[in-house]
Amino acid sequence: MTRSLEKSAFWAGVVDVLPFIVMVVPFATLFGVVAIEAGLSLAQTLSFSIMVIAGASQFAALQLMLDNAAIVFILAAALAVNLRMAMYSAALAPHLGRAPLLQRAVIGYLNFDQSYVLAVAKYEDQPDMPLPSRVAYFLGVSLTIAPLWCLFTYIGAEIGAWIPADLEVSFVLPLAFLSTVAPMLKSPAHIAAAGVSIILALALAGLPSGSGLLIAALCAMVTGVVVETLLERRA
Repeated sequence: MTRSLEKSAFWAGVVDVLPFIVMVVPFATLFGVVAIEAGLSLAQTLSFSIMVIAGASQFAALQLMLDNAAIVFILAAALAVNLRMAMYSAALAPHLGRAPLLQRAVIGYLNFDQSYVLAVAKYEDQPDMPLPSRVAYFLGVSLTIAPLWCLFTYIGAEIGAWIPADLEVSFVLPLAFLSTVAPMLKSPAHIAAAGVSIILALALAGLPSGSGLLIAALCAMVTGVVVETLLERRA
């Protein structure tokens, strides 16, 4: 009976995440194309997607690479964008924290936007779902998206290798990054943080090695926390 419930939960996760494929496939392909355009090798491009599996931070880091930023700024910017994963983990802990260590390690690796959003919604909708079924549902979602992200990164990289060097395609990178981040702006704190980051990033664009972007990211995070705190006090 338990195995049957786990299989049912796993396939429910697969079905629920199918609409997200429409977004994941083109963005993964685009990342592969632009990564090759930026000078990364096929192995480096694939490693990027396999190790990070986070579109927003990958696009942010790649943009800084195109700007010839120092490695410390590239890593810091990617970390700043990916700090939301820590919040995702904290939100998932009450639902999955009692899972075995190996399962929690896999969940941590596969914890990205789609798996978090769908899993939390499912757990809140079905609070009595057994722990093994919760894990199975999470894996159903994430094991559908993650291989596709890596596969279409590879396809994009292969396409990018055939694009002539004089055909500039990197201009689409900021547009792709904005399209990835925009759906996450769901609260006044998010919008305030985005507004501060845009203003400061433009104002500090002349600073060397992408440091202006890093400063903008840090100020945006502080703004988000302040706005969120003020709203909670008023509530």
